[in-house]
Amino acid sequence: MANKSAIITGASRGIGRGISLELATIGYDLVVNYAGNKQAAEKTVEDCQEAAQLAGHSITALAVKADVGQAEERDHLVEAARIQFGRLDLLVNNAGITSIGRADILKAKEENFDQLMSVNLKGPFFLTQQAANWMIELTKQGIVESPKVVTISSVSAYTVSVNRADYCMAKAALGMMTKLYAVRLAEHGIRVYEICPGIIASDMTAPVQTKYDKLIAEGLTPIPRWGQPHDIGKTIKAIALDYLPFSTGEVINVDGGFHLRTL
Repeated sequence: MANKSAIITGASRGIGRGISLELATIGYDLVVNYAGNKQAAEKTVEDCQEAAQLAGHSITALAVKADVGQAEERDHLVEAARIQFGRLDLLVNNAGITSIGRADILKAKEENFDQLMSVNLKGPFFLTQQAANWMIELTKQGIVESPKVVTISSVSAYTVSVNRADYCMAKAALGMMTKLYAVRLAEHGIRVYEICPGIIASDMTAPVQTKYDKLIAEGLTPIPRWGQPHDIGKTIKAIALDYLPFSTGEVINVDGGFHLRTL
């Protein structure tokens, strides 16, 4: 039987790489999307193939360059999966950029706002639309069963950072996007989930490592450590293995307990 297949956006490094590696261990063929770092994407592809082999699977993984904020590049990304695998069982919307310049909300620039929203919100919305329409066709043809869409948001969806307003707003909007698609796609057997990571060790958080080291040591999270990309990957692996068959539109916190309020 053909392997199941997944598209993971922003998969060359960090969380996306961690997701790809975990999916490889359960035999998923992979489209490893990247926007600029070809070398890192190819290394992820190589490592995924090795991880799959160690787990007793034979997979195909390919690196595909595409800016999800651009319509023609989203087309290219989905077409790569169509040509190579002929099926799509899982879309993971992971690609995102941080606030450009991290400007105070009173000094934020419109062009930076537009650029972030293009990648972090518009891209996932229309990529999900495109993938979902293909998934509907595939389910009707009996090629795939119970396909899934997972979107990576953030604790920034509900935690205010006045120097990252656009980032916070985009992540909050992804939560509503998840709910909208969950309701719309349920009749087609497509389940939709939101993963809400906390402080995860990655290139994006590396510049603020000292700050978060201190906060974690002072009790910021009940589980007193940094999250790792594989923590997110394992959560998505559970979804891919169909361990949540009666859930959709669900927010899954992978944040060390950050979301909990204590007295």
